[in-house]
Amino acid sequence: EVQLVESGGGLVQPGGSLRLSCAASGFTFTSYYMSWVRQAPGKGLEWVSASNSGGGSTSYADSVKGRFTISRDNAKNTLYLQMNSLKPEDTAVYYCNAHWITLTRTYDYWGQGTQVTVSS
Repeated sequence: EVQLVESGGGLVQPGGSLRLSCAASGFTFTSYYMSWVRQAPGKGLEWVSASNSGGGSTSYADSVKGRFTISRDNAKNTLYLQMNSLKPEDTAVYYCNAHWITLTRTYDYWGQGTQVTVSS
């Protein structure tokens, strides 16, 4: 059974930090492109950051560049998002996504999300 389990969310003051984790199981983690996507209250999904399968190539939305860092530990099948200098507008449910495209099929998995609230 494929599982993506996010953790590490919570309530933090503006300027604070959080580290999200996404534990993966049931598929070959090292083959997958991994992303973090968030959804703020009343808004649509917003892509935040992504990592290629090896972790050597990463990308970020302009809104988080310089404040967030994505990383992955392929030995532990875990994806991370270090979030620093948090702002109230970072408040959202953060989802972990795994994506792999072969010649014949697209694989796309999502976690259940973890809530991040930035407020004083």
